[in-house]
Amino acid sequence: MALKATIYKAELGIADIDRHYYHDHTLTIAQHPSETDERLMVRLLAFALHAHEHLTFGKGLSIEDEPDVWLKDLTGAIDLWIDVGQSDEKRIRKACGRAKHVVIYSYGRGADVWWEKNRSALARAGNLSVFSLPTDASASLAKLAQRTMHLQCTVQDGQVWLADNDDRIEVEMKALLTGQ
Repeated sequence: MALKATIYKAELGIADIDRHYYHDHTLTIAQHPSETDERLMVRLLAFALHAHEHLTFGKGLSIEDEPDVWLKDLTGAIDLWIDVGQSDEKRIRKACGRAKHVVIYSYGRGADVWWEKNRSALARAGNLSVFSLPTDASASLAKLAQRTMHLQCTVQDGQVWLADNDDRIEVEMKALLTGQ
C-alpha cells in the first residue's frame, strides 16, 4: 500500500517591501512521504519570495514535468518555474526552455558540491537564477513546520525574515547566478 501525502495548512502573511507586495495567503501544502520538513519549508519560503495571486505549488516530487512552485499566465505559458534542492542539470535546462524565468533554491549539505559540479553548464542559461540557503537557515526553517502554521514573511532590502508566534528566523540567501 502506497503512503499518502501529509497535508499542511499555512496562513502566510507577506510584507515584501522590496516588491511592494502585501497580502495574506491561505495555503494547503502536500508533503510527499519522502519529503523532509526542511524541503517543505524551503518550498514555502520560495512561494513567499515570489508570491502572486496565481502562483501555485506543483503536484510533488513524483511528477517530473512540474516544478515545486510555478506561475502560469492566462494562456498556460509558464512565466516562472521554481525548484528547490539540487536539481539535475538536464531538468534545469529543460525548464529553461519551457519557462520565461527559472529559479533554483539550493540548500543542504551537498549544495556547494552540486553548484561546483553544475556551475559552468548552468551559467549559459540567460533566464536562470540560482540561490543558496545556508544549512543552518534551512534547518531552522524546518523547525517551524507544523500541520497548521501561522507565519509572517517580511522582505526588505534583500533580507528575509520568517516568523511564527514563537520564533523569528532570518534567512540570508547567497545569489550564485542571476539571470533575466
